[in-house]
Amino acid sequence: MFALNTARRPLGLYALVVAVAAALLLTTALANVASAHGSVIGPASRNYDCLDRWGGNHMAPQMATEDPMCYQAWQANAGAMWNWNGLYREGVGGNHQGAIPNGQLCSGGRTEGGRYNAMDTIGNWHATSINNSFSLRLFDQASHGADYIRVYVTQQGFSPTTQALGWNNLELVAQIGNTPASRWQSVPSGVQIDIPVNAPGRTGRHMVYTIWQASHMDQSYYFCSDVNFGGTGSTPPPTTAPPTTAPPTTAPPTTAPPTTAPPTTAPPTTPPPASAGCTASYSVASTWSGGFQGDVRVTAGSSAISGWTVTLTYPSGQTVQQAWNATVSASGSTVTARNAGYNGNLGAGASTSFGFIGSSAGGTPSVTCSAT
Repeated sequence: MFALNTARRPLGLYALVVAVAAALLLTTALANVASAHGSVIGPASRNYDCLDRWGGNHMAPQMATEDPMCYQAWQANAGAMWNWNGLYREGVGGNHQGAIPNGQLCSGGRTEGGRYNAMDTIGNWHATSINNSFSLRLFDQASHGADYIRVYVTQQGFSPTTQALGWNNLELVAQIGNTPASRWQSVPSGVQIDIPVNAPGRTGRHMVYTIWQASHMDQSYYFCSDVNFGGTGSTPPPTTAPPTTAPPTTAPPTTAPPTTAPPTTAPPTTPPPASAGCTASYSVASTWSGGFQGDVRVTAGSSAISGWTVTLTYPSGQTVQQAWNATVSASGSTVTARNAGYNGNLGAGASTSFGFIGSSAGGTPSVTCSAT
């Protein structure tokens, strides 16, 4: 009996030690997460998405068949998911392509001792369905703000399920400049910012690649998000809308074309409404003492356009400090914005958006849009 009791004591003591150690590890992990940084949460980065969908059940055997890419990532290094907000490099000095070789973009060049290497694995990752015009949301847990944020999308023809991601596969489609955390949206446990993105001409599977240069030090974050473009937004070809404007059912060619000899007189009256045109809507995203962020959505008319110019006329003078997704200038009370090189082509009814930082609220402007 005595021997049996002494045999149980070490086991009980061992179990207690294991439990305490586990609690300490969990506390340390939570402390690291709490003091860490951020990630793209929409469309979600690879490791954030794996944590979001499997974190509460990451030991489930069905993950191997239902979600093999997340499964291999959890098996390779579970810390990559628990530390979803730590995928960064320091001291890059803005030379991202020099610091990160092709094929290693999703792991930030195998940063953090290789913790995130599985993010580079080629395969059928879970993809978020989005439109060609979408909003990218970046969450900043430590409220560092940004020197800049750049958003890239893979070119049409790239296959993320069979190809490794390289710099030559990417096209810059959106960016913003220096934006302190005070200008981000305050949310529980941090701040977040939404960046309007327009990636025309994409269909099917693609990758969104985001570089966030944090403001507190030379710290660069790199995020791969898998997406599936559903073909809306600016993707529909301009030929889809005109047939709906002049339906063939109204004037069947078999009924009266021979008797109504001047089909050349009526048809020309239909295309003019479908000529190049656009509209613009204005809103104030946020304000602070002495400044504000203005957002403008540009929508093409009943036919495709290849470029646009938006004019905002304020009741009082404005000073534009910075802008994104457009070339913006101010003269007195007038702010003029012209499309960037990547968002001027819009299909019929498609839209894009741009934003800018102004010196003061300045009242509500009148807004006009002209297109080519």
